[in-house]
Amino acid sequence: MSGLTSWIVGIRGWWAQRPFERAARDPARAQAVLLKRILKQNTQSIFGKEHGFSRIQSHTEYTDAVPIRGYDAMEPFIDKLKDGVQSVLTEKEPFMFATTSGTTQSPKLIPVTRSWKELLSALMRIWLGACLRSHPRIFQHKILTVTSPAVEGYTSRNVPMGSVSGLTRMRAPWLIRRNYCIPYSVSELSNYDLRYFVTMRLAMATRVSIMVTPNPSTIIRLAEIAQDQSQTLIDSIHNGQLGVDPSLRASLEPDQRKILDDIESTLVPDPARAGFLESVIREYGSLSPRFIWPELALIGCWLGGSAGIQAAQMKSFFAPELPIRDLGFRATEGTITIPLEDGSASGAIALHANYCEFIPEDEIDNDTPRTLLAHELETGGQYYILLTTTGGLYRYDINDVVEVTGWYKNAPTIAFLRKGRDMVNITGEKLHLNQILAAAKAASDVTNMGWIQLQLIPDTETSRYDLLLEPDDASISKPALEAFVRSFDEKLMVYNIEYEQKRKSDRLHLPRLFHMKTGWSERRRRRDIEHGGKRDAQYKWPVIELVWDGPSRDEVAQEVVSESPTPPSSATPFQEH
Repeated sequence: MSGLTSWIVGIRGWWAQRPFERAARDPARAQAVLLKRILKQNTQSIFGKEHGFSRIQSHTEYTDAVPIRGYDAMEPFIDKLKDGVQSVLTEKEPFMFATTSGTTQSPKLIPVTRSWKELLSALMRIWLGACLRSHPRIFQHKILTVTSPAVEGYTSRNVPMGSVSGLTRMRAPWLIRRNYCIPYSVSELSNYDLRYFVTMRLAMATRVSIMVTPNPSTIIRLAEIAQDQSQTLIDSIHNGQLGVDPSLRASLEPDQRKILDDIESTLVPDPARAGFLESVIREYGSLSPRFIWPELALIGCWLGGSAGIQAAQMKSFFAPELPIRDLGFRATEGTITIPLEDGSASGAIALHANYCEFIPEDEIDNDTPRTLLAHELETGGQYYILLTTTGGLYRYDINDVVEVTGWYKNAPTIAFLRKGRDMVNITGEKLHLNQILAAAKAASDVTNMGWIQLQLIPDTETSRYDLLLEPDDASISKPALEAFVRSFDEKLMVYNIEYEQKRKSDRLHLPRLFHMKTGWSERRRRRDIEHGGKRDAQYKWPVIELVWDGPSRDEVAQEVVSESPTPPSSATPFQEH
């Protein structure tokens, strides 16, 4: 059956890739055709009438008629859709709302039309087809994919809200669905730890040849469960049980217990697989994914932005030669690129799928920033991106910064750098996320001190930054931490000339380092997912925060201050600004 799956995926991927390739050969024409089609299809929508879609004949006329909008400016139109108003953004009605996991507490809602959903599926087929051509064995065994639920709630008009990735998984062709090793119902388990335990229990019971999940931290979490609960997992596979703690099961709501019961009813004892896993422990000392799934041929996950930190950590659980391919620059608002090679966050822009405009990074705060089309970009340039989609977004600012890394045919390849306007500032230095991460990595190289996660918080009262750091060695000495924060400070001065000037003029002081307790970042992540409305499969760690979050106050193992601020301040280290 794996051969049939590969053949069908290959054919579907080849067919889906044809318009992608045509657009790459002639980006200007492809984008003009796409814009004209989107406007024509939605001329009679409320948005189309308000902005004169019927009169627009060119890119210039489009930009003159339609202003750049972020979510706040789009929300009134989306509210009308939620209230049941017809043909607001598109003439075809959305059948669901995709929820984002962005930076706000309340999720944003992005309308999903059927044509837009089909386009997303086609882009995924291109990605899979490209992976299959490079790695023919990816469908030799089972597929391990972790997604969020397709339905997480309903509007007042009973329109579903949820995850597009979950919807895509639910509606995948039967031939693909039968190869998933994790049933969709696992994503509906609300208990964070239980969901990951059950995922690993089911995945360990079979051979896996491809793993796909956006966030590499998901894979790290699964690997840790395998190592920490190896005997429980092996025993449950041997006995044909889930291995869930009875007291935990008893505490669940009836619908959650039913999910477990339904899954468990499909299990059978597998002494042979359990014996194999026991032999792994005897030979290698632990249940590392590298040895649990020796047939693994590819991992698909994010490699760009701050996710690259977790991807580097994830690699330690696998063979060094195992290929990893980025899933592409994807947002809830759309899939923007298709990576065509392993080990890179870069991908060719899918110019047949989204109408894209780009604002040079240094012009984003202009009253009327210049916008460029894809064929007008420059290699090495960094840009904010605006999307116009078949789903009803028009010149939508997704607040992301990308870098042009090269060209595929005549289309630029881009990589996600960071969230836009993702910076922090005390005295005009405007530290970017990338600068913070680069300085921390360089400091780690200089001092030979590894770390799991970090966070930077401005303290305007003392004109210094608080650097919250979770080292990978909990017993790290204070002198070693002092060396790290000084190196971090020095590297920031290299990467940001304004920071250097402010430090040397004593307008900024040496950052104050807080050694955070082991597991701090995981506990913070869990809180954000369970109580903050964020989605685990797409969670992005907040490297920059403007204030301390309350629970982190109790997570400090020790404080490191190598110099006193001038003038002295009475502010406490955990004061919320």
